[in-house]
Amino acid sequence: MSFPAKVMRDGLLEKRSSGLLQLWKKKRCVLTEEGLRLHNCKGRGDAPGSAWSSKAKELLFERMATVDCVEYKRGLVYFTVVMATGKEIDFRCPQDGTAWNAEIALALVRYKNLQAVKSGRKRHLSTAHLGSTGEDEEL
Repeated sequence: MSFPAKVMRDGLLEKRSSGLLQLWKKKRCVLTEEGLRLHNCKGRGDAPGSAWSSKAKELLFERMATVDCVEYKRGLVYFTVVMATGKEIDFRCPQDGTAWNAEIALALVRYKNLQAVKSGRKRHLSTAHLGSTGEDEEL
């Protein structure tokens, strides 16, 4: 049974579209322990009656390589999420408060560290188990 991941941050980001014009589109972003969920806005994102789609695109940390390319311009922070495939996804957000790029980068490092610890434990347990079978002991 899968439990919903803990929400670490919820708010607005702008994502650059991958189309020809590369327009900035508002997204409701939910940062969890597993990754980043991007919800499209139905209507204008800043309008009072605008709603967010329930369908979300997920950028999972297991497929993410790094958060890169931080630039500060005119009160905005521009950054790039680089996926393991090499695909780059550009974002921007207001510079006030804790920047999204820092929170995403920290969550990514936390996730990768946890995976490394789990992998190390598994490796340690499997070698300890193999050692206790007596198969490699001399008579």
